[in-house]
Amino acid sequence: MGFSGLRILVLGGTGVISSGVVRRAVQAGHEVTVLNRGLNRAGAVHEPPEQARTLVADLRDEASVRAAVGAEEFDVVASFLAFVPEHVRQDLDIFAGRTGQYVFISSASAYQTPPARLPIVESTPLRNPFWQYSRDKIACEDLLVAEYRDKGLPITIVRPSHTYDATLVPFDGGWTVIERMRRGLPVVVPGDGTSLWTLTHTRDFARAFVGLLGDPRTLGQAFHITADHGIPWNELYTTLGRAAGVEPSLVHVPSDRIAALDPEMGAGLLGDKAHSMVFDNSLVRSIVPGWHATTPFVQGAREIVEWHDAEPSRRVVDARMDALFDRLVAEAGH
Repeated sequence: MGFSGLRILVLGGTGVISSGVVRRAVQAGHEVTVLNRGLNRAGAVHEPPEQARTLVADLRDEASVRAAVGAEEFDVVASFLAFVPEHVRQDLDIFAGRTGQYVFISSASAYQTPPARLPIVESTPLRNPFWQYSRDKIACEDLLVAEYRDKGLPITIVRPSHTYDATLVPFDGGWTVIERMRRGLPVVVPGDGTSLWTLTHTRDFARAFVGLLGDPRTLGQAFHITADHGIPWNELYTTLGRAAGVEPSLVHVPSDRIAALDPEMGAGLLGDKAHSMVFDNSLVRSIVPGWHATTPFVQGAREIVEWHDAEPSRRVVDARMDALFDRLVAEAGH
């Protein structure tokens, strides 16, 4: 089926994933409105295209949102900034009955962790005892599924995995990791670096996501949208190092040890990145025929380095993370 001319409201719109969706939806001929606080800390690369309308409101303030949207109705409301059930409940209080599809952006980290079997499919159980972020997303999904079952609320759930663009170095520490490589310092790779990880470029995610909008077959369903193959962490670090012009020195540190020194980073490791994650995208392809991710990480890595090298202010080194890496490397005997 082809859908065009949908009236789409994006709650958010300037993040790595949502900005790609906005650009793609505009390219597809949809009428796109973004609603956010009007601040864009990521820089001009995430500015909505001029064809998109911007409404300014604080999404955590219901009165502010109601004032911004007035009595408007939308074919699709896509919520990229709902992280706990209270956020979803407010969205529903405002938009239930005013949209033909409420799309909640969940997370693939909500899936059973560690997974009992691969590849991950949409019916894989949701359970993550390690990461509160993931448990909150599961609670949001539970609320929405109940609303669909009890009231027929037109909901669609989308679970991104690790989605990136040129502005995002997909490692804990961000650009600090690349800077260490260029300074000839070892970089820390959690575990032994052989577990498989799936990185998805936001361009690829957006093509599938926009293809799900306005299609009644998606209602009541959950979909993940990811690349189709996993890459070992060692290869991901090496690919990005080579894009930056160096052959990196990798030091392997158990995820448990990293978590002991940095619980926040550890939660994301033990609750997500420490485990091989490979996905079956058959379900999304049943709605968006022929879709698959087409941006290999070797290309994405070049774009990351080129974007950061284009402007010195983008090459931010996190002193705390740099010191943590130094300590972990020293403990490992390097």
